[in-house]
Amino acid sequence: MIAQITEGVKVSVETLYQPEYSNPESEHFMFAYKIKIENLSDYTVQLMRRHWFIFDSNGSRREVDGEGVVGQQPVIEPGDNHVYVSGCNLKSDMGNMKGTYQMKRLVDNETFEVNIPEFHLIAPYRLN
Repeated sequence: MIAQITEGVKVSVETLYQPEYSNPESEHFMFAYKIKIENLSDYTVQLMRRHWFIFDSNGSRREVDGEGVVGQQPVIEPGDNHVYVSGCNLKSDMGNMKGTYQMKRLVDNETFEVNIPEFHLIAPYRLN
């Protein structure tokens, strides 16, 4: 698991290759990632937006920007966390992702960026 703390918000990431949803012959490789967002600060925060940078080992790059995560804009109290699972498809069996969340402190409505640490998407057979 990889993790990073920005402004009192800790983001941890775990990844999983999904062979049952992948089709290597068609250059379709599916990965799931589980993200845990922990509020280590003294203030209630809300996740407003996400911005992803997705890199495929075939050389392609994508950016994904949008509101919330998996259809939610969770409010996270101090000491609490929010966990979600999402997925990413690549055209090769290796790549990586990184990005940011735009968070809002509810006490003063100030927004700030939280880093999502870079993590690798690698089919397990590539590690042998």
